[in-house]
Amino acid sequence: MASVDVAVFEHGEVDKKVQNDVVSGCCHGKGPGYATPLEAMAGPRESLLYVTCVYTGTTIQKPDYLATVDVDPNSPTFSKVIHRLPVPYLGDELHHSGWNSCSSCHGVPSADRRFLVLPSLISGRIYIVDTKKNPKAPSLHKAVDPEEILAKTGLAYPHTAHCLGSGDILISCLGGSDGKAEGNGFLLLDSEFNVKGRWEKPGHSPSFGYDFWYQPRHNTMISSSWGAPLAFSKGFNPQHVAEGLYGRHLYVYSWPSGELKQTLDLGNTGLIPLEIRFLHDPSKDTGFVGCALSSNMVRFFKNPDESWSHEVAASVKPLKVQNWVLPEMPGLITDFLISLDDRFIYFSNWLHGDIRQYNIEDPKNPVLTGQVWVGGLIRKGSPVVAEAEDGSTFQVDVPEVQGQKLRGGPQMIQLSLDGKRLYVTNSLFSAWDNQFYPELAEQGSHMLQIDVDSEKGGLAINPNFFVDFGLEPDGPSLAHEMRYPGGDCTSDIWI
Repeated sequence: MASVDVAVFEHGEVDKKVQNDVVSGCCHGKGPGYATPLEAMAGPRESLLYVTCVYTGTTIQKPDYLATVDVDPNSPTFSKVIHRLPVPYLGDELHHSGWNSCSSCHGVPSADRRFLVLPSLISGRIYIVDTKKNPKAPSLHKAVDPEEILAKTGLAYPHTAHCLGSGDILISCLGGSDGKAEGNGFLLLDSEFNVKGRWEKPGHSPSFGYDFWYQPRHNTMISSSWGAPLAFSKGFNPQHVAEGLYGRHLYVYSWPSGELKQTLDLGNTGLIPLEIRFLHDPSKDTGFVGCALSSNMVRFFKNPDESWSHEVAASVKPLKVQNWVLPEMPGLITDFLISLDDRFIYFSNWLHGDIRQYNIEDPKNPVLTGQVWVGGLIRKGSPVVAEAEDGSTFQVDVPEVQGQKLRGGPQMIQLSLDGKRLYVTNSLFSAWDNQFYPELAEQGSHMLQIDVDSEKGGLAINPNFFVDFGLEPDGPSLAHEMRYPGGDCTSDIWI
């Protein structure tokens, strides 16, 4: 990769005039998305899902691809992959994605939710995919070169992309070219996907990077922290946690100026905080972060003096186990989301194998309302057994779906706009998949649909839906994140 000149590290200014115009309501007309989260809940039922699929890290020497899955129950190709868009290079590791425009641009009639932004976690390349010409068969529009990003910003390992009300795209990056955490920061692309620079002010980069969410009415953006790419890219080593190579902090920024205002140390109750979400109601000053290793849902909130605090809201107890690498197994909360009406949280325990639903109408006291087992390391037939408090051992029943044994553990989740269907994939990251669930590379991922009781609470596997990525034409692939063409509760932010 190209050498980096410190002189090119310039703060990428968000267009404050456009941002302020949108917030103040002076831009009228219908842009992308919906005016409010509750209006989004009344939107049309999803018919397509875009899924990032990975060959990187497996024995198959093929490029990663974006799969289009038919989720229309009235379609003859329901629960089938109907299109595959391979990217041009090998070794990318497509991971999370975002849109060029979303509900934050709803007041801008010229804005168009057309392009899906696909960062490549390992290569650093960013693909721009056109989903409007043919939604069922999206096409590659542009690739942003990792050498250009590095030369202009010093950033690498891009992860989360969010559109801004200004038309720009903000992408968190997890390290520099050497894979050390010191290279963390936020990349700013303009509406034509040109590199503008870094978003945060010089000297205000986080110690670790991962996910982020902004809440403009509170002039705040908060980001979370995974770890140093040199550590997590080789699989998970508990010693690396002790060596300080993984995060336990949240970083509170002024929005949209990019000034780091506060760092929240979550301590041992918040080890490896990953996905982070504010409540969808833009007037709310509270949100949650899923802390993977500690297996806690941590709530963060604003104090009367404008500072921010945090507390554990819900916990998954580690299980005492036999025949595993450690005497205790964390649930490992790897993904979570909030329903658009801010009534429920859903999260996945990738190692234990269950998905949970909590009512959060009282955000301080989440109540467990649904749970379903769809995989995990303590399923019946596994060599790993869990120990109960009385010393007895147990394993959990995991049903088959359409005659197929479920593989791996639940990982990425996506909720329908109306909150009645939860889609689940089971690949986390190829190096971690290979370590904990080697059968995924051999047999491929799958996607499930979970029926949701969005009134009283409850979860159940839909027996009529199963997408088997073990049957792909180029061999078994690892399916990760999911997006609807019309937006969803993990990519849309309201201002």
